[in-house]
This record gives sequence, C-alpha cells and structure tokens, in this order.
Amino acid sequence: MTSSFKTQPEIDFQSEAYKDAYSRINAIAIVGEQLAFENFLQLAQLLPQYDKPLLQLAKVENRHKKSFQACGKNLNVIPDLHFAWNFFAALHHNFRVAVDRRQVVTCLLIQALIIECFAIAAYSIYVPVADDFARQITETVILDEQAHLNFGEAWLKRHFDTSRAELKHANQANLPLIWQMLNQVEADVCAIGIDKAAIAETFMMHYGDALGNIGFSTREILQLSAHGLATPTCRLTEEVSLDLG
Repeated sequence: MTSSFKTQPEIDFQSEAYKDAYSRINAIAIVGEQLAFENFLQLAQLLPQYDKPLLQLAKVENRHKKSFQACGKNLNVIPDLHFAWNFFAALHHNFRVAVDRRQVVTCLLIQALIIECFAIAAYSIYVPVADDFARQITETVILDEQAHLNFGEAWLKRHFDTSRAELKHANQANLPLIWQMLNQVEADVCAIGIDKAAIAETFMMHYGDALGNIGFSTREILQLSAHGLATPTCRLTEEVSLDLG
C-alpha cells in the first residue's frame, strides 16, 4: 500500500538560485520590521494614552529586524534593501499620508491589520521550508505579530461605530497593494519553496477574521475582501520615494 503523502523536495540553502531569491525575501522581512518599528512610534504619538503598549510593540519590531538580519548572515546573504524599500513604498506612502492627516483608524488598519496579517501569513507559510536557524526565529516572531494584531483589533472594536466608514475607505485604498506586492515576489517565494497562493489564502483568512473581530458582518467582510481585486484608489505618485538610510 502506497502513501499519497508528498514530501517537500529538499532545499539547497547554499545554492546561488536560493541565495539570490532569499536576498530579496530576507530584505523584505528586515525592512518590513523596520517600518513597523517606525509606524508604531508614529502611532504612539497619535495615541498618547496608549503610548506605553505602542512603544513596547515598536521595541519588539526592532528586535525582529535584528533577528532577520541574523538570518541573512547565517546564510551569508546580503539583503537587497533597495528592492525591499521599493517593495513597501506605496503602502508606506499611504501610512505617512494618514499620519499627516491624523487618521488613526487608517494607520491602524494599515499597520495593525493589513501588515500584521500579511506578516503572519508569510511567516507561517515560510516556517516549514526555512533553514533550522531561521525557523526557530520565525516561529517566535509569529507569536509576537499575533499580539500586535490583537492590539489593533481591540482598539478598532472599541471605536467601531465611529470608524466604520474610514475603515472601508482605507481598506479599498490599501488592500489591493498587498496583491501587487505579492505578485512582485512570486518567482522569489517559489524559489525558496513557498506557494504564493498559500500566502494569499492564509492572509485573507487572518484578515477576514480580524475584520469580523472588530465588528464587520460576514457580508461586509466579503465585500471588503473583494476590494483586493480592484485597482487601488490611492496611487503612488512619481514624486514619492523612500530613502535607504
């Protein structure tokens, strides 16, 4: 009797093809954690009554960045930070605009829901195919990211009635960016053993759960999720750029 279970093909973590792809994936993790660190610092200024927990979240994100830097060094890979900054440029631009306008709801949707759900999904799918060093680090990071998601859910749930309209607008403007970003790295995630569709499915599961937890109905969640297939209403202009420093 033969088993129908299929094992993952063995991954050569030292191959040039793997290291080339990993240079971009690792950079995305590093820059993503750096931006999360900065975003939570900004949120602490916008929500001074919650500055202590938000500053703690920022501290944790900075620790994650250093951990992922160590993952790259472990494989002797130099992260392609230029690629990663461009990868996040549109989403980060929208966050900065929201900060300037003091749109706390939009900031929380971007960082505490969209980005955290995306991180949880990507890291969860990566763990089974990661090298031993990165696997241990990533498993710990996932637990922390869930706590960060919980903070955003709790705040938005408490302010749901006054936040509903802004949440819908922010979702429509930013959710499509996630699919654009994922499409940019389809070849790279495949090269390190990850299925892009699995990331997308896991992201939508966590994101849908988060929307439900803060107060949206099942019908509304389906409508909001459908916006991911639409064209983003807030496009990155030619003038927008991010410094690497």
